[in-house]
Amino acid sequence: MKKFVAEFLGAFLLVLIGTGSIILNNFFFDIGQLGIGIAFCLAVILSILLFSNTSGAHINPAVSLAFWFNQQLSTYYFFLYCIAQIMGAIFASLLLKWCFNPINMGETIPSGHWLESFVLELLLTFIMMLVILFTSNSKFFSNYSSQLIGITVGLEAYLAGPICGASMNPARSIGPALLSYNFSFLWIYIVAPCLGALFAIVLHNFINASSNRRTSRA
Repeated sequence: MKKFVAEFLGAFLLVLIGTGSIILNNFFFDIGQLGIGIAFCLAVILSILLFSNTSGAHINPAVSLAFWFNQQLSTYYFFLYCIAQIMGAIFASLLLKWCFNPINMGETIPSGHWLESFVLELLLTFIMMLVILFTSNSKFFSNYSSQLIGITVGLEAYLAGPICGASMNPARSIGPALLSYNFSFLWIYIVAPCLGALFAIVLHNFINASSNRRTSRA
């Protein structure tokens, strides 16, 4: 139950702070794309610092899928995490809707062709997942993993947000989509991040296997 609550609260904070910054930028204060990127960065850092010891702070179904695929997460916990993450995103969107009642809930929609956003979301999640894997498994960088992951998410949100929304997280897109009743292209933000995270796991395992072979030969 603790893991469920941790993942729920982690996703809740991410959507509340991240998409909340988008709503503030659109309707109240001009914080700009940099401000939105910083908000997502801080939300990720906060969630990891608060909940990593309890659940690992996945706060993202694509991340949970990658760890399940890599047999680091059981099927039971995979579904539990995904339900918690999506519910957290929905409740955060409900709170934002109640507080601000905006027309736009910060939902992720392609600004150009859908294929451009699909490729971008796949690449952005691929990079994010690699940062998660390499920092968490590094003796030196593991102490700074929350900051490095948060900075990665923030930079990607800053650079790619105006083009594709820079979701990298199916739960982050599902919550605002449900509250705004806008499901156009939602599939992009479910499929592309999941594929990106899986590709990152495959590459990470390949690199580790190659390194182990070289070490054993030496």
